[in-house]
Amino acid sequence: MFPTPEEAEYAFYEAMRQGDAALMMRVWGDDEDVVCIHPGGLRTIGPRAVREAWEHIFTNGPIAAFPAQVKAMTGVMNAVHVLIEQIMVNTPRGKDTLNFYTTNIYQKGPEGWRMIVHHASAAPREAELFDRPDPSRTLH
Repeated sequence: MFPTPEEAEYAFYEAMRQGDAALMMRVWGDDEDVVCIHPGGLRTIGPRAVREAWEHIFTNGPIAAFPAQVKAMTGVMNAVHVLIEQIMVNTPRGKDTLNFYTTNIYQKGPEGWRMIVHHASAAPREAELFDRPDPSRTLH
């Protein structure tokens, strides 16, 4: 279905932006060990529980979510994406952006790459400014 983990990730965020649980579940693996942890939420295990969680979230409408600063580590059968998920929200003062540190894990199977873990937690507003690269890799 998804020939690369990047295409699976694009579909994941597109499903959020459309508020489409059916599209969302096409991204997720079918294995009972899939795990989804939303910010401040409980750990959701298994495709049925993951689907129900997304359906509940989407009752409030689509989510304007965008991945930023993706650090992708891809192997033969697994890919781990660590990123900052930016979600645009409406407030009484106008639009605002919330940041979340996010880990998305994908696994390659007979039908292509599928998500097996999504874990997001609140991050500081200035999260994108605070990446800490390994100083030993700095070439001066």
